[in-house]
Amino acid sequence: MANRYALIWDLDSLFARPDTTEFQGILDAFRKELNQLAEDSESLSPIAAENGAAWGDFLDRVSDLSARGGDLGTFVGCHSAADSENKAYQQVEAVLAAMGPQENQIWSNIEAAFREVSDDTLAAFVASDERLQKIEFWLEQRRRNARMRLPKDLEMLYADLAVDGIDAWGRTYDRIMGERKVDLQEKGEIVRKSIGRVRFDSPERTVRENNFHAVEKSWKEVADPCADALNHITGSRLTRYRYLGLQDHLDAPLHFNRMQRETLTAMWDVISKRKDPLLKFFKKKAELLGVEQMSWFDQMAPIPQAKSGDNKLSYDTACDTVIKTFTEFSNELGDFSQMAFDDRWIEVEDRSGKRPGGFCASVPTKKQSRIFMTYTGSPDDMSTLAHELGHAYHSYVLRDQPYFLRGYPMNLAETASTFAEAILGDRRLNDAATPQEKIGILNGMLTDSVAFMMNIHARFLFEDRFHVERRDGELPPDRLTALMIEAQKEAYCDAFAEWSEVFWISKLHFYITGLPFYNFPYTFGYLLSLGVYSTAEEFGSEFPAKYRELLIATGCKNAEDAVKSTLGYDLTKPDFWNKSIDIVDQRVEQFLQLADELL
Repeated sequence: MANRYALIWDLDSLFARPDTTEFQGILDAFRKELNQLAEDSESLSPIAAENGAAWGDFLDRVSDLSARGGDLGTFVGCHSAADSENKAYQQVEAVLAAMGPQENQIWSNIEAAFREVSDDTLAAFVASDERLQKIEFWLEQRRRNARMRLPKDLEMLYADLAVDGIDAWGRTYDRIMGERKVDLQEKGEIVRKSIGRVRFDSPERTVRENNFHAVEKSWKEVADPCADALNHITGSRLTRYRYLGLQDHLDAPLHFNRMQRETLTAMWDVISKRKDPLLKFFKKKAELLGVEQMSWFDQMAPIPQAKSGDNKLSYDTACDTVIKTFTEFSNELGDFSQMAFDDRWIEVEDRSGKRPGGFCASVPTKKQSRIFMTYTGSPDDMSTLAHELGHAYHSYVLRDQPYFLRGYPMNLAETASTFAEAILGDRRLNDAATPQEKIGILNGMLTDSVAFMMNIHARFLFEDRFHVERRDGELPPDRLTALMIEAQKEAYCDAFAEWSEVFWISKLHFYITGLPFYNFPYTFGYLLSLGVYSTAEEFGSEFPAKYRELLIATGCKNAEDAVKSTLGYDLTKPDFWNKSIDIVDQRVEQFLQLADELL
């Protein structure tokens, strides 16, 4: 029987295929415009009221070209993801990537113009042109960004040196990670696998434990070069921060996430004080697993007493469930999801040749999105579908904002997606017919809570302390291991019998050179979405509208202002974060009750 909902997305309505002459012509025209814009950015007028109209004209060009560049990037990226071995698509991706320096040049020149601008000058400049007034927040962000840049000549020097410096060390780590193999015993035979394909969610504890020790051993073999990479990536950043005159290593990540230090402190303080329920979860889960105490490798373990067997959901059933769930929240969200399915924004077919994973990417000028994933029939796949549709809805409600006010930082990026998962998760719990099914769902939810409240906390503690020590010189692998074990024990309240000595090596996020502290924004986004969800009863029938206002505010306000102006909560205080964790506590209580029934 044919599916009612298409399994393959529609890309042909956007552009001609990337390997056609027609698309090559579009790409050539875009490159020509980009080069001209980059050249024009070298002679920008000073920021002053008398130059407001000229700047309005220039920024109109930047906005238009950036939006069209977003279209092209999404379009080519979607084709490459769906046909990952297509060399022609890979070549077009490389052509787009090669335009990066010109884009960088434009943004560097724009922000350099704002570097020394006073409050009064900026206010007069904005008031001089209606177009500037509409994007005042974005212009203020450019001034803030400028203060995170070195003077232009030094900035260009740093960018050039980074190719063979900080970015080279990041690429070195990527190469080490890509080459890592591990020998595992499967069905009586030794099988060699890429380290990224080793799983820790087997129902057999001996398999999880053997996989864990094999992976630990493999990573320890490259501890020295990974320590070099980590020391030099962090050292490069600290040198830059010193020349910028920043307070410390947290100034930059807080700036990039548009949030205050007080908010970060309040969030971690509340988390640290409210981990006891998760410790009860560990203790009960250990009992269900038949062990005295859990270890690091038991975190992803399924519950033996949970429902097993064939849990496959047809794609049509998953789509209908998502649409129904979203419609119960708000008609707009339900209608939006129906439109996304009907207009074929989504690629889910399970076939060879696709890249792994999933994503949602916007097509700015079309005011559309495209969602990529592989649907295999599991409840988790349905959750992924809801997650990515949440991202698409976020872009959808921002579609009529000026292009410069449609972007949001990493910590706010997961708001709508995690929220969508939360409302679907509650529906799955309510629809679950047996205790076995319910406890399996709750185990997944609480495993996520552990990841955000403990695992990422350990990453943050490690990275924070490493930055402090790195100021005095490079740290050897043994010291990095000691810092990591210390951070894990603190973040997990010493709950496990065994820890990962190589987590500082195996966690890719420590080696990402584009953004510093690629950790706390995940926890912020997770708890923000739970906190937003917890206010539903408080606002009653007004809640969907408040939620929509919040999503729009993510593009034109700082994190604290976005929440304060829509929901009324102060993120620098503990109240909101406590509301978020109340939901986690309720899920723990449900888990404990169900576990006692099954034991």
